Amino acid sequence: MPIVVNLDIMMARRRIGAGELAERVGITPANLSILKNNKAKAVRFSTLEALCKALDCQPADLLEYIPGGTAGAPHP
Repeated sequence: MPIVVNLDIMMARRRIGAGELAERVGITPANLSILKNNKAKAVRFSTLEALCKALDCQPADLLEYIPGGTAGAPHP
């Protein structure tokens, strides 16, 4: 599935660190790292909602479809 998580980009735009974001969202820093590094196989809608609320963004700001891409591949 060629879905890329652009969490690091939104975190930089909002100037929020991983520890603070993990605390706001209610997930472990390790699970946040898995999402941030495109290693996640799935994400709960409740987690996506919490991320959007904490970062004041839309799901499309965090998730991107790359046609022909592969999951986990580095984003250009």
